[in-house]
Amino acid sequence: MFIVFAMKGKNINNFENRNFILIFFVWSYGLNLYFYTIYKYETSSMKILHTSDWHIGKRLGSVYRIEEQRTVLDEICIIADNQAVDAVVIAGDLFDTYNPSVDAVELLYASLKRLTNNGSRPVIAIAGNHDSPDRIEAPNSLARDNGIFLFGYPKTEYSAFSNELPFSVRKTAPGFIEFVLQNNEKLRLIVAPFANEHRMKEAFISEESMGLVDSLQNFWRSIAQEYCDKTGVNILVGHHLMLPVSNQEIEEPDNEKPIQAISELLPTSIVPPQIQYVALGHLHAHKIVSHSPLSVYSGSICSYSFSEAHQKKYVSIVHCVAGKEAEIEKVELSQRRELHRVTCASIEEARAWLEKHQNCYVELSIHTDMFISPVDIKSLHDVHDGIIYVIPLVNQEDGMEAEAAQDFSHTRSIDELFTEYFIFKTGVEPNQEIMSIFKEIRSEKM
Repeated sequence: MFIVFAMKGKNINNFENRNFILIFFVWSYGLNLYFYTIYKYETSSMKILHTSDWHIGKRLGSVYRIEEQRTVLDEICIIADNQAVDAVVIAGDLFDTYNPSVDAVELLYASLKRLTNNGSRPVIAIAGNHDSPDRIEAPNSLARDNGIFLFGYPKTEYSAFSNELPFSVRKTAPGFIEFVLQNNEKLRLIVAPFANEHRMKEAFISEESMGLVDSLQNFWRSIAQEYCDKTGVNILVGHHLMLPVSNQEIEEPDNEKPIQAISELLPTSIVPPQIQYVALGHLHAHKIVSHSPLSVYSGSICSYSFSEAHQKKYVSIVHCVAGKEAEIEKVELSQRRELHRVTCASIEEARAWLEKHQNCYVELSIHTDMFISPVDIKSLHDVHDGIIYVIPLVNQEDGMEAEAAQDFSHTRSIDELFTEYFIFKTGVEPNQEIMSIFKEIRSEKM
């Protein structure tokens, strides 16, 4: 007796994330069954970890957060390994400044190297508006031999090469790279690092009559038509403001270098139809801006301003099959310190809240009838190491009491009024050096 089966599934021959169709027949001879495979077809399928906006070296107030960033980046490396991703994409703002500290640079390179899983998967990173394109590309000759590919400029081009790594760079062009991964899977990337409008026009506008958006659309579509067919996975990675409709408003993060003033808002309609996924950076909240193609801001890895208080942070795991729509799952990052904006009615209430909520950063507003004394400020810091700002909310008096308070101010010396104002703005008393400078300025004005 012969029976023919057709099966469709995943995880055959110990290859995770492989879709397959298996056709075989069963031959029955007595009580024995014999299996014979007629046809097996595997489709290209891969996982890509998408992250962005690391801002290594960024401060919150006076707090240097690199150890927290080290912990979160360690968590991302563990996620990449546990998810067995085939590639990692970082969509810009690796550093927080053009001239990062030595320990920030060391943390970046160590994290990128670890994400390659000993060179078994490519890690692709682009420059954001906080990054120096030259600094990002500086280690390229050494980085690529370790599986790391860095793009600082919109038309950066690698040379095709093969080495001892289990993947190779097969095709390249300005702003484009194709990897042949293990098991001959193809991953194509159109890379779009941040560039201000002047650099974008220099790179893409060949005719004065053509606008930047049209020129960029033509450039990306010419690459896609030549290199991005349905036999591989095609993605675009960029650090731009991109929305489905070009005239929509978009809110950029607080305490972030805005790019709307120096770079055009790009509509998702300019993305070539061959692209299955758009990996975006710049916005700090995880946000899906389009489903056709799937276009996602992965968000920052930590909350970097108090406008992001209570905001969850994620990396995106992108599931891609050649010729099919991409899908994503969010993996929450749990090792970061949360940010809280808290308003309390008194010093005692504030102290009680702080004692119950450790391991976070706090912007603390306190209602008070007078300015908060340095002794009270110290008592708050004694119970919590994450206070960034203390903001006194002085209760306003009305009627005759307000007039009395105003008259009372006229009886105070200018030095006393300056001291009270300084405490109101900073929460601490001015030291002797500041008072000396103030008196020197006051004497010059008199």
